[in-house]
Amino acid sequence: MSMTRYITLLLLVPALFSCKTNQLFINVVQPAPVTIAPEIKKAGIINRSIPTDETKIFDIIDKALTLESADLDSNGAQQSIAGLRDELLGNDRFSEVKVIDDTEFRASRVGLLPPPLSWDIVEMICRESQTDALFALERFDTDTRLGHSGSATSVKTPVGNIPGLNTAVEIIINTGWRIYDPSSRTIVDEFSFAEQLVLRSGINPLATVLALASRREAVTEASLNAGHTYAIRLLPWNLSVTRDYFVKGTDNFKKAKRKAQNGKWDEAGELWLAETDNPSGKIAGRAAFNMAIISEINGKLDEALSWAQKAWEDYRIKAGLRYTAILNERKRNEGILRFQELR
Repeated sequence: MSMTRYITLLLLVPALFSCKTNQLFINVVQPAPVTIAPEIKKAGIINRSIPTDETKIFDIIDKALTLESADLDSNGAQQSIAGLRDELLGNDRFSEVKVIDDTEFRASRVGLLPPPLSWDIVEMICRESQTDALFALERFDTDTRLGHSGSATSVKTPVGNIPGLNTAVEIIINTGWRIYDPSSRTIVDEFSFAEQLVLRSGINPLATVLALASRREAVTEASLNAGHTYAIRLLPWNLSVTRDYFVKGTDNFKKAKRKAQNGKWDEAGELWLAETDNPSGKIAGRAAFNMAIISEINGKLDEALSWAQKAWEDYRIKAGLRYTAILNERKRNEGILRFQELR
């Protein structure tokens, strides 16, 4: 499979760092933060964020202190799982995604990730549900706080102006996930994150009550998005990076600069290639370095690496040494990408 699709030329920017070089931006695909083994086709999802009987009293106290409604966390957890399920089903990485809700799993600690499931339990769940890996929502809780925002203000009433402060309802949604691979007995990923929602309510007490009443809708939407967000950790992502290339040295470099500015990179490459035999080591080294750039643009990483090494080893172009390290890292990432793409 051609790797040219992994790199896209975005924009050419005139000489930002040095009068000897121009800068360009390229879009490089990075491996997904989480690598799932190719043989894993069927995923199961469980909810472990429900408090145990031992911690339920602390959960009740927490809900009272943070103004939570009785089932706000439960509904939010369900929405987060739904968001994860929808995102996984929308990607052809998995052939089947099951929400396993016929068994109740409970958390042993409030506000923290519980200890991992034992592998015997993981294997039993996967065996009975006929799944290859287990996604577990290990933590889900919301904290709601009332606060003040902005400066003091006042409200006009029939009896005069009444001073007050603008209030806001702040909601913190805490989510934690693990992915269990029973075949290798490996926790593939463990990740927690928090999202903040702020509902403006003004200084009218009724507005504050209405803001509190609307938080269910806000938490539902944010929880659904949290599930989608976690699933994205299984997908490659785009990173915009910069590359500098030489534009001065001979007439061919000047011509190649104009070619590159018009997007004619292959024609620019022909001019740089001609200069790789220049009797001046500095000119030949710059040309070799630029050939590494054009090779990367064309998705030929091995060729790019060879040219970058030549620029440093034969002509002591310092940029070639740095570029060699960059290209080696790209090659390692391309290997991970190929593995992640296996179906």
